[in-house]
Amino acid sequence: VFTGRADCPHYAKAELLADYLQANLPHFRVHKITQHPDKWEQWLHDICEKNGWEHTQSPIVWRELLDRGGKGLLLGGVDDFLKYAQRYYGITPVMLSEEMLDIAEENLQAHIAVEKEEEEIKSLTKPLQVWITSASAPACYQLIPLLANGEVFGMNTEISIHLLDTEQCKEVLCGIVMEAEDMAFPLLRSISEHTEIDEAFIQADIIIVLDDVLLNCEAQPFENYIREVSEICQVYAPLIEKNAKSGVRVISSGQTFVNLKAMMIMTYGPSINPENVIAVATSWETAAKATLARKLHMNAEGVKDVIVWGNITGSNYIDLSHAKLYGYDGAVWGPPNFPRPLLNMIYDSEWIHSEFLSAQSSLSSRVCRCVGMLPAHAIATVLRYWYHGSPPGEIISLGILSKGQFCIPEGIVFSMPVRFQNGTWKVMTELEINETTQEALGRLAHEMIQ
Repeated sequence: VFTGRADCPHYAKAELLADYLQANLPHFRVHKITQHPDKWEQWLHDICEKNGWEHTQSPIVWRELLDRGGKGLLLGGVDDFLKYAQRYYGITPVMLSEEMLDIAEENLQAHIAVEKEEEEIKSLTKPLQVWITSASAPACYQLIPLLANGEVFGMNTEISIHLLDTEQCKEVLCGIVMEAEDMAFPLLRSISEHTEIDEAFIQADIIIVLDDVLLNCEAQPFENYIREVSEICQVYAPLIEKNAKSGVRVISSGQTFVNLKAMMIMTYGPSINPENVIAVATSWETAAKATLARKLHMNAEGVKDVIVWGNITGSNYIDLSHAKLYGYDGAVWGPPNFPRPLLNMIYDSEWIHSEFLSAQSSLSSRVCRCVGMLPAHAIATVLRYWYHGSPPGEIISLGILSKGQFCIPEGIVFSMPVRFQNGTWKVMTELEINETTQEALGRLAHEMIQ
């Protein structure tokens, strides 16, 4: 084995002799390793420390004892190898200094070219770097299998998951890491825990923000909770700008202040692309569909185009004016793609307003109590749509930065109808909004601004 600095003339001399011996001796085999000049000293130190050798110059030559195993037999440097070749094979090479320098320069250029090619190949096979904050939360525990089984990013995309939380949660994070490793997901390249905030979001492709504050308005004013959320984002946003990839996608989820977290990350991280920061509304959307399906005694899969407007974890409005039913068992039948307006099928309008849409509805209490499976499924669903597109023609609710669509004031994060396509989302501005919905949007926007 021959290892040396790529630009070393002595390595070039030893390499040429080794090539000659390999070409002329039936059982002589050579393995060559070049190192960039900047990395050579550290590499030499590490290999010598590992094998208990003492060597300080380029190149270093040793024999691998392939048939017996072991750490290998150190021959030494170029002079030692020349003596070895003279003693065993009676060969003394003759090489001019100028020739050695030319070969050394060629070696360096070839090494740089190979390194560049390897980096390009690695870039094609690098796993997606997924960071999850407040990773001791139950939603994170439920989310990891959904991300690692291939359904979200595709069966050919490996991922590395980084769990970030406080030092007090280190034991919980270690337990999650061990369990995920034991499940041996084929697409999970690595999973690790982090408690040092300065290490957060390094090379992140995706950041999922799960941080929540426990609301108890009797204990302290509501403004204090808003300030607490803001302070969390003041820490995260600059780190995202500094450490994450330029096209990083940030997903705000949780039980409280989902819109506000997305807004604050944009505010304190001005270089982050606003279109890459979203708030997940899918928990409310799917829970609403399930509640409607139970009322209609049908499969929830057949309920489509329910829209969640406004402040996802605050004052929101569930809009049924565009909702459709597919496969509903009624008097009129049609093919599987035949829709019927949902409001035409629910004759109990009192139930819609008093039990379904009210702030104290069972839907609201169900969503607010869910801390594990429902939010994890919502995040995974949105990520799958973001990378692979949402079902054609279907409406998806998403918290995004308003640009004045539907007369919603600009500059606030507001849940509205979108579709995902080609790795991005687009607001469905072609939807017609009735007077009732428009009044609700005005009220919700005012509350959001406050």
